[in-house]
Amino acid sequence: MPVATYLFFDGTCEAAFTLYRDVLGGRIVAMLRPGDVPGSEASSPEMRNQVMHACLELDGQHLMASDCPQGQYSRPQGFAVHFAPTSAAEAERIFAALAEGGSVTMPLAQTFWAERFGMLVDGYGTPWMINYAPPCPQG
Repeated sequence: MPVATYLFFDGTCEAAFTLYRDVLGGRIVAMLRPGDVPGSEASSPEMRNQVMHACLELDGQHLMASDCPQGQYSRPQGFAVHFAPTSAAEAERIFAALAEGGSVTMPLAQTFWAERFGMLVDGYGTPWMINYAPPCPQG
């Protein structure tokens, strides 16, 4: 049974998902707005262009999100989106790109469990863990 992370934004979902697509790869397979669906006339004018559902597909997995209704957003806490790059260089590139405009909570560095591990909160408020640990040799 698949488990997916669903993020909430304060009107910045489209910009955040554009960044995530550009940095992580994958493709945005959904970006639905209230103005795109029948009956959208009932939604407030400021909500018509907000994102009511977005989905970024990454190697068969999904990261999903939406903008919160006005006044209902709260900054995420108590979790982090974990991303496992396929090389140390990719970990460094991704970490630097996501950290731009955000805050680093643990610099990317070698640890006893990983060749590269770091934590940050990106400029859109999403907490991330970037963890590159090469596969253990079979023997």
